Amino acid sequence: MSLARVFTRAQLGIDAPPVIVEVHLSSGLPSLSLVGLPETAVKESKDRVRSALMNAQFEFPAKRITINLSPADLPKEGGRYDLAIALGILAASGQIPATALDGHEFIGELSLGGELQPVPGVLPCALQCARADHVLVLPVANAAEAALCSQGEFRSAASLLEVTAYLHGQQSLTAVTAGNAVPAGRLQQADLTDVRGQPQARRALEIAAAGQHNLLFIGPPGTGKTMLASRLPGILPPMSEEEALVSASVYSISSQPSQWQEQWRVRPFRAPHHTASGVALVGGGTTPKPGEISLAHGGVLFLDELPEFSRKVLDVLREPLESGRIVISRANRSITYPARFQLIAAMNPCPCGYFGDPSGRCHCTQEQIRRYQGQTSGPLLDRIDLHVEVPPIPTALLQQAPPGESSAAVQQRVMAAQALQQQRQGCANAELNPTQREQFCVLNEDDQHWLLAAIERLQLSARGYHRLLNIARTIADLDAQPAIGRVHLLEALSYRTLDRYRQG
Repeated sequence: MSLARVFTRAQLGIDAPPVIVEVHLSSGLPSLSLVGLPETAVKESKDRVRSALMNAQFEFPAKRITINLSPADLPKEGGRYDLAIALGILAASGQIPATALDGHEFIGELSLGGELQPVPGVLPCALQCARADHVLVLPVANAAEAALCSQGEFRSAASLLEVTAYLHGQQSLTAVTAGNAVPAGRLQQADLTDVRGQPQARRALEIAAAGQHNLLFIGPPGTGKTMLASRLPGILPPMSEEEALVSASVYSISSQPSQWQEQWRVRPFRAPHHTASGVALVGGGTTPKPGEISLAHGGVLFLDELPEFSRKVLDVLREPLESGRIVISRANRSITYPARFQLIAAMNPCPCGYFGDPSGRCHCTQEQIRRYQGQTSGPLLDRIDLHVEVPPIPTALLQQAPPGESSAAVQQRVMAAQALQQQRQGCANAELNPTQREQFCVLNEDDQHWLLAAIERLQLSARGYHRLLNIARTIADLDAQPAIGRVHLLEALSYRTLDRYRQG
């Protein structure tokens, strides 16, 4: 009787828990049984492995073969275990040295001819292998993804034969290092200099970036709401390596085009259509996959035509906006995905979009306007800090307006403000907890009475009041002021357009 152990990794959200493939050969009628909670694709691996071994001129043992994927209570899915299972059979039958498997982890799907096929979720595996100080052997097609991890030792192979030759010491496998990664080139991002006019909207965008606040643009069609929103990633600070790796891990396990590897250092900008379902936004499915809010982690989620989204769909955003994560629960598992994003939304002031137009194009009744604006729930709007009006600009004035300030110049002020926040409280102003707010958003007695009167007049909730203080704190940081003044409160109140609509 022979026993072999091979190390590999499963996929559980953006985690990659270790899995031990145990292969036991014993006397009896030739058979192969696979245990350890394998799903259909894993059960089918025994046929792929048998054909791959025979086509690679190895002997498939005519014995009773038992394969255990440990731990037994962890669901296993996909073809990622094929290579480890094949090597376990070869090691148990003495066709490769079992000691050569020590310190290695193997991942990859096998074709019937023995070629290694790519699998999803290699980046989380590479990160975990680096922490465990193991050598990861993976398919050539996954090499660029593993190379995003600057630490660890990774080797790529094109076929089962190459891996076995490596284990026999007959040849070396191509080393995958950070130097072989696809260059983390920066996209030609849209620049704020293209935006002419709209000074208040530009200012609101800068405040949103500086304090990581959520923002809603309100205005008729064609005033530049989408144009402004698409410029937000360009004024946010560059992603740290840790942020970029978490974001890239989400893309690694999702069914996204491989071009994301070239943009992994660029903050994501996701703009789902208003027909998107709740599952498309937050993730889910029989095997839970990340949704748009997780794909936007570390970047921007843009919802254009906000009232056109289903109210039930929008309400699923409320918890992730507060917690920065989404927990998807199923009968046999619960998976947590990161979802810390900035929400930028846009909407028209009324169903036709031309409310308040001096030409009289709007014929919407107050009831129609109230119903249209009521499509978005109050609790969700409370979580959007800035409500900014984007008015139409006459074409003649628009052409005469000089080019706006560049994204690079605005980004410098945003980075300086965020550095102040990190030094003072260790988080962005949008994430201040009650204790921090009491400590860092102190107002003098006159300003406190004045603000409370304004809050009562606008009928803001307690959450709205706290977010108003957060915005004022961000405005003061952009001015490099240690204390919040009346001018900062006045500007913060000017970004509550929807509250003024309700009062009107």
